[in-house]
Amino acid sequence: MQIYRSALLRFTPEGQPLYDEDGLLAVARTPDGRARVQAAGSWAALAPAYAGLPVQHFPGRLIAPGFVDLHIHFPQTDVIGAPADGLLPWLENYTFPHEQRFCDGPYAAAVADFFLQELLRNGVTTALAFATSHPASVDALMAAAQKAQMRLVTGKVLQDRHSPDGVRDATEQSLLDTEALIQRWHGVDRLGYAITPRFAPTSSVAQLRGAGELAARYPDVWVQSHVAENLDEVRWVRELFPDARSYLSVYGDFGLLRERAVYAHCIHLDAEDRALMRDSGTAAAVSPTSNLFLGSGFFDYASAQEAGFKYGLASDVGAGTSFSPFRTMLAAYAVGREGQTKRGLSLSPADLWWQHTGGAAAAMGLAGVVGNLLPGCEADFVVIDPGATPMLARKTQAARNLDELLFALIVLGDDRLIEQTVISQAK
Repeated sequence: MQIYRSALLRFTPEGQPLYDEDGLLAVARTPDGRARVQAAGSWAALAPAYAGLPVQHFPGRLIAPGFVDLHIHFPQTDVIGAPADGLLPWLENYTFPHEQRFCDGPYAAAVADFFLQELLRNGVTTALAFATSHPASVDALMAAAQKAQMRLVTGKVLQDRHSPDGVRDATEQSLLDTEALIQRWHGVDRLGYAITPRFAPTSSVAQLRGAGELAARYPDVWVQSHVAENLDEVRWVRELFPDARSYLSVYGDFGLLRERAVYAHCIHLDAEDRALMRDSGTAAAVSPTSNLFLGSGFFDYASAQEAGFKYGLASDVGAGTSFSPFRTMLAAYAVGREGQTKRGLSLSPADLWWQHTGGAAAAMGLAGVVGNLLPGCEADFVVIDPGATPMLARKTQAARNLDELLFALIVLGDDRLIEQTVISQAK
């Protein structure tokens, strides 16, 4: 048993914030050896039940759930900040040439170690990540995450057409490799596998059909891809799949829309698409820094809320411009305000925080497992220093309520806020 004392943030299962200025977090080992939250609440109410146990006290700090990154590209770690005219030129000139290097296991392993260190340094404790088309890239990232005892889901990219040599795979072999990787890694410790078509234009009908068959054969694995990010991309899909009702429905036609399916961007959807997202249980990974960087468009929060489908926040590194959840939350706030002039939303600080923690976990099908600090959750959390910079200290000390505190952290924060990242380690 370990007792922590600090200001404490967590959420109800519906996403409402729960906050104690003087809080107690009790973490205990469960029979599976994993550290899980036993109790969370006010110090005054809970401390008598844990009298005599050692306490780790963080005065002036805030304990909050570890962040969940719903969409990120591990092999694009070194592509951040590469200039481009838009999505397709950026892929051609920077991303594909760099990803060719991940056929080399030692190179992939070195990047994987740095990538996970950067996630943890920024307070991200769970991630749904793309690897490359090379099985070695999956092995490298899975092995590194297993060593770090992180909860991570990743998969080999499927792309058997419209891709250059070095990243293009062979249809039949790509599906055999995918199944072998599922059997090797899925469900091992805190790891999960995601069937990963890069996006519809780079997969043949045969490859998409095979991906759907694998998804049916392994219903507890994840599915991840991109959809409706860029108007040029949408037009391309229309040319390649003329019989499909929409870009999103291409994936549905192959059985790739379901629970535990997460699609990045989801910008250029119509009402029927949004209903399909909701009815199939498919979730959107909202990637605001990436969408702003590439000029792709704005996620329609108002329509998403009306339709009632699941979504959460994602960095989308390397088109995304930062590993920091604070940068992502701030960009999401701007998108909510500016994305739809007539329907703009002022997303609350607590909602933004939920989208990057428990909301993202729920979008992955991991509600009550990660992204929160309610009893039973795996004990992944961050210790935040609200005084990490002089401006932060000045602003947070003047905060009159939780909204003002969280918004100050979102607007002014970056990796310097994260004093410590704690992972739910097994014995």
